[in-house]
Amino acid sequence: MTLGSQLAVNLLDAQSLLAAFGVLGVGVVMFAETGLLIGFFLPGDSLLFTAGLLCTGSGQHGVRLSLFPLLVAAAVGALAGSQCGYLLGRKAGGALLARSRSVRLKEGAERAEELLDRYGHAKAIVLARFVPVVRTVLNPMAGALQVPVRTFTLWQVVGGLVWSLGLTLAGYALGSSVPNVDKYLLPIIAVIVVVSVLPLALELLRSRRAAKDGVSG
Repeated sequence: MTLGSQLAVNLLDAQSLLAAFGVLGVGVVMFAETGLLIGFFLPGDSLLFTAGLLCTGSGQHGVRLSLFPLLVAAAVGALAGSQCGYLLGRKAGGALLARSRSVRLKEGAERAEELLDRYGHAKAIVLARFVPVVRTVLNPMAGALQVPVRTFTLWQVVGGLVWSLGLTLAGYALGSSVPNVDKYLLPIIAVIVVVSVLPLALELLRSRRAAKDGVSG
């Protein structure tokens, strides 16, 4: 599936979910995507941004959400989901991931473990929030690898609030300032995808340069 078609599917999924379930649906999706391995395919980034935009009354479905309840639902779902995923990983170890037949999920697990090894617990937990699939599997991986509970909780709360509230408020701000912004949702979501992986890409580039400097030195 190409990036364009994937974005279109994610956008349609997000709009359909919001039309059907509203604020409650956002909280449930945030919990499922960050806490349950079966939720790795859910459109978290596009859902948060679209939900924020719909708080301004924009959108093809005529849906209008309330901003404050939306922010609460998004944050609670994202934070509770991550903590649940961590506890499941701590209890079940790597068994949950080992049973999965999804290639995409296994690749995400490898990237999550690489993040933890390369950047340390705090930075990896925050960065993972902005990478699809990785934000799903890093939580049980952190539990399986015995990341300290206090460390995980602190940094998943920091990353979770920045991610969930930031994307929601970004959608709200754009919807409030640009008339008929729903017509441009697809390219906007594309920008969000690029921006979401930018911190990780910069960290990878920085670490590779540091490794080369170490070898040459």
